[in-house]
This record gives sequence, structure tokens and C-alpha cells, in this order.
Amino acid sequence: MFFLRGVPNINFMDRRIIAYIISGTLIALSLFSLMIRGLNLGIDFQGGTVFQFTLPKDADVADIRVLLSQFGLGNSVIQKSDDGSFIVKSRNLSREEQEAVFDSLKRIFGGLNVVRIESVGPIIGKELREQAFIALTVALLGILIYITLRFKFDFAVVSVLALMHDSLIVLGLYSLLWKEINLPFVAAILTIVGYSLNDTIVVLDRVRENLRLSSRKFDFKTLINMSVNQTLSRTINTSLTTLLPVLTLYLFGGEVLSNFALALLLGIIVGTYSSIYVAGAILVDWDLRRKRRRTTALKVMRA
Repeated sequence: MFFLRGVPNINFMDRRIIAYIISGTLIALSLFSLMIRGLNLGIDFQGGTVFQFTLPKDADVADIRVLLSQFGLGNSVIQKSDDGSFIVKSRNLSREEQEAVFDSLKRIFGGLNVVRIESVGPIIGKELREQAFIALTVALLGILIYITLRFKFDFAVVSVLALMHDSLIVLGLYSLLWKEINLPFVAAILTIVGYSLNDTIVVLDRVRENLRLSSRKFDFKTLINMSVNQTLSRTINTSLTTLLPVLTLYLFGGEVLSNFALALLLGIIVGTYSSIYVAGAILVDWDLRRKRRRTTALKVMRA
């Protein structure tokens, strides 16, 4: 399936100020929301309440989720065990909230036998979060070294900046929308990092190839613009093809999967935008600044 054919001739780099305005606005909103509102951490990060019960009538997980949604608990983890009992893991519930849920279950299903109720700690504790941060830092350094060896140092820095740009914006949007941060969200962020890096490397690889073949016939800005246009069809087609199943998952996957799918949707959109506009724009301005500094140094030497 091809949504875009041929090589367009769009002058992205002369309009890169638009990319800076869009990215600057999104990053500013993200940082503001993260500082003011924070994150809506789920049970994986801050613990919660676990309760197990049996019902006199036959029911499935979907029935229980519909009922819990009335109390704002639709994204709880619900499991049906082999003995027919249900295990629900939700945010911390007060005694009054527990009683309200149990009363509703009794009324709808004609009775209720509570097996256990207990408070649980977070799955992702402080130590694990620190280890994850260290692992992420090492991974970014690894990416920096790998792309430096394969391409150039400035290409590596741009790739890491694009990853941080995409992850920060998705995290900020989740803060603004007050969506729950849980383990599936972490998995989505890691997927976004891989997807965004792959898209950026495709563009950078074409830039490197054009640098080798151009023999200085084009200035660097023109060469970047040409490379972005040459990879645009591949980038757009791949992104649209990926978006379709993720959109289906978001629309029809239920409340639990929709949170994961939304992160992927936002990440694919932001990652595609950054690989087309942001990475190239930073490279162009980096090159222009380097040339200005070189020119200034030559003038000083001649003076």
C-alpha cells in the first residue's frame, strides 16, 4: 500500500522556524504540566488496593469492568482465577469507596462473598526506578557512541535530542490529559524510542549518502532538504501503515489497551514529525553556526 509516491520537493529547511515554534510550544506545555500537575501514577508505581471476591451469578471480566467504571476504576487490573473468583487491583480505595463498590456488586449480581482485601505496595519501587534511569542513561550513551562511529558526532547528538524531544512531549501530553502512567505506558515509551530512532537513522543515512555523492555541488541546507524529501515517502507510508492497527487498538481495544495504544499513537505522530522536521533543522543550524564561528576565527587571524 502506498499513500505517497515519488520524491516531492518541499522546502522544509527554509520553514524550520515553524518546527522550532511547534516543538518549543509542546515542550513548554509539557514541562509546565509536569511541574504543576505531575503524573497520574498508577498502581504499578504507587501501590493500591487488591480485593478478591466470588459471585453467585456467572460473570466475566467485561461485566466487572463495566461496573467498576461507574466508580472511576475502569482501568483496574481484573483477573478471573480458575476457581471462578475475581481478583481486582485498583488504586488505593478508602473504606467508603470499598463499601460502595461491594454494595453495587451485591445489587447487580445478587450477592457477594469477599475473600480478601489488602493494600499492596508499588511494583516499581524506588530502587527499580533508579536502576531504570541508569539503564536508560547507558542506552542513550550507547546510541550516541554507535551513531558517532557509524555516522558523525553531530548526527548522534541530533538523534538523542530527537528521542528526548519525542519522549518528553508524550509524557507531557499524558500529564495534560491526566492519563494513567503504568507498566504498559513504559512499554509504549520504549517502543516509541525504538521507532523514532529508526525513522531518524533512515534520514541520517540518506544525508550521509548524499554527502558522499554530492561532491560539494549543494550547500548543506539544500542537501538536508533533499535527503528529507527523498525519505519522505518511506517515512509517511510506514507511519500511516503503523498508525492504522494502533488506531484500531485504541478505538476497540477496551479501556486497558486504549491507554497503551494512545501512547503509541502520540509517539508515532511526534516521532514522524521530529524525524522529518526537527532532526534536519537542528543539523542545518548546527552547520550554520559552525561555519559562522569558522569565518569569525579566520577574520580574527587575518586582522
